Amino acid sequence: MATYSLKINERSTQGQALLAYLEALKIDIKKIPSVRVRKSSYERSMDDIKHGRIEKFASADEMCKSLGI
Repeated sequence: MATYSLKINERSTQGQALLAYLEALKIDIKKIPSVRVRKSSYERSMDDIKHGRIEKFASADEMCKSLGI
């Protein structure tokens, strides 16, 4: 016997129909909760750079002026 893993969108009508069909065939269905993988601080900072959420300043005084300090 083989084990297969499928990702099914339970909210869509096609997903609901597929699940109903598999249940009608009396196939053993196990729902495995999805695991959210948290990004490391390095990955988050690289993502910030990639999406332009970083500002560069020539000096600390310029940064303070920009922040209104």
